Amino acid sequence: MNRPKDRHRKFGRLTAVITALILMLASALVACAPVDSGLQRDAARQLQERVLGVSQAAAGNDPAGALSALERLEADLAAASSSGQVSEDRRRSIMTAVAAVRADLVASKAAADAAAAKAAAEAAAAEKATADAAAAAKAAEDAPVSVAPPPSDNGKGNGGKGKGKAG
Repeated sequence: MNRPKDRHRKFGRLTAVITALILMLASALVACAPVDSGLQRDAARQLQERVLGVSQAAAGNDPAGALSALERLEADLAAASSSGQVSEDRRRSIMTAVAAVRADLVASKAAADAAAAKAAAEAAAAEKATADAAAAAKAAEDAPVSVAPPPSDNGKGNGGKGKGKAG
């Protein structure tokens, strides 16, 4: 079972790493850069919006959503690159940052999926144990009670006469 301290430590590390990587992406997309920087202002603005989507999903502890937003960023980058709004050098530097962010998000998603699978397995095991205990209690309740006949004395008894009693 995950302890809150472990989750906070993992979330804190993940947030720090993703924040650093998103800052790398954002710095690669500086909108105020001159036109000869290899990135036109409109393309930079659009790509920065996509980076914001990645960062919001990651901050919301939604690695699947962040990966989806990252795919949209890559699609927009490819379109901007093919239309000449982003130079090849700038595209490569942005893709380097995207690859680093993707690696962290994939690792985060795998950890989240593993934790969810473990929690589901633990819940299923607890549910099965409860069902097994209920079934055992029901079986014990429904089991026929056999009453053993009183032991017979096979004629060897004293006929109800106790010690020292004459009959």
